[in-house]
Amino acid sequence: MKTPGFPSTPYIVEGSKRLKTIFTQEGLLIGITLTTAGFYGPQGRTLRLAPKITDYNSKLSDFTFKGRKITNFEMETAGIYGMAKLLGHEAISLNAILANRITGEFSEQPNETISKLIAFVLDAISD
Repeated sequence: MKTPGFPSTPYIVEGSKRLKTIFTQEGLLIGITLTTAGFYGPQGRTLRLAPKITDYNSKLSDFTFKGRKITNFEMETAGIYGMAKLLGHEAISLNAILANRITGEFSEQPNETISKLIAFVLDAISD
């Protein structure tokens, strides 16, 4: 079933419920990572060609599922979740959000944001 306004059929895959309990922390934003089939057009960016869907990012920013909003766009999570499922593993996606394409805001300290996420993950898996 096609979704009105979108050229493909979206689907949702949930990360590991068990890993979600390990990777919890006050202030951690829990949301949906939208995985796309490319880096530019599929993520609402433009280079030299006009996008097929001109208001793609605003349509996605209005989307909610079970009370959750899309908090991240990237290309890798679907592959990680797909391989984990095929191999019987558990997977979760933790992302350092460095840019907000809707508002045009960018992290002023991207290295610090990434370092904090790495430290959080290492602490969580060492307990």
